[in-house]
Amino acid sequence: MSANQAFFPIATMARVLGVSTAGYYAWRSRLPSAHAIADDALLRRLRTIHAVSRGTYGAPRVHAELRAEGRAVGKKRIARLMRAAGIVGVSRRRGVITTRRDRDARPAPDLVDRNFTAARPNQLWVADITYIPTAAGFLYLAVVLDAFSRRIVGWAMEAHLRTELVLAALEMAIGQRKPGNVIHHSDQGTQGGINWSSQHNREECCDGRETAVGSSVTGQVEVARAAGDGAT
Repeated sequence: MSANQAFFPIATMARVLGVSTAGYYAWRSRLPSAHAIADDALLRRLRTIHAVSRGTYGAPRVHAELRAEGRAVGKKRIARLMRAAGIVGVSRRRGVITTRRDRDARPAPDLVDRNFTAARPNQLWVADITYIPTAAGFLYLAVVLDAFSRRIVGWAMEAHLRTELVLAALEMAIGQRKPGNVIHHSDQGTQGGINWSSQHNREECCDGRETAVGSSVTGQVEVARAAGDGAT
């Protein structure tokens, strides 16, 4: 009511909220309780500890700091005050790692050379994997993006990070676009040895055979399958 008294009459807000006008003014004139005064003093100390930590301390670290000072304050009280004041720390918990290079795999040349622009559709595709936390665990999403239009041309989602996840996204892109000459670029991950940076539509496979890819879906998927244990 205090925050909105410039927009609405006190009597109107009291009637809508089901409180008495006299009760509101009595609350306004009432002195703060001892507990509220203690909370205000504690909050000032919490802000100081948080600022000294350069904004990194959350409630557990702040609680530990107060205990080191000899102050017995409950964790829940600290968390409540920090939450109400919008004071948050920095979480050091790491998410799921979806990219970790296989040290035993042969690295591939980067056909893109950090130039992620394309002059036409189906000239350069870039791929990546991300994870989505759910109540049942993590879901992994693999996508293939056309660098020219920035449109997702292929995607797949699974509860694992195995090779078939990446290949399903690539096969969807191939099935939808049927490219004749495209570079498929990704980071050097570990999915079944799919660890080359870039794969052209005509490239030497991991067993030394050079396989040409035509415009047919079957031919291109064959190269993806053949490279599934070495490259995409």
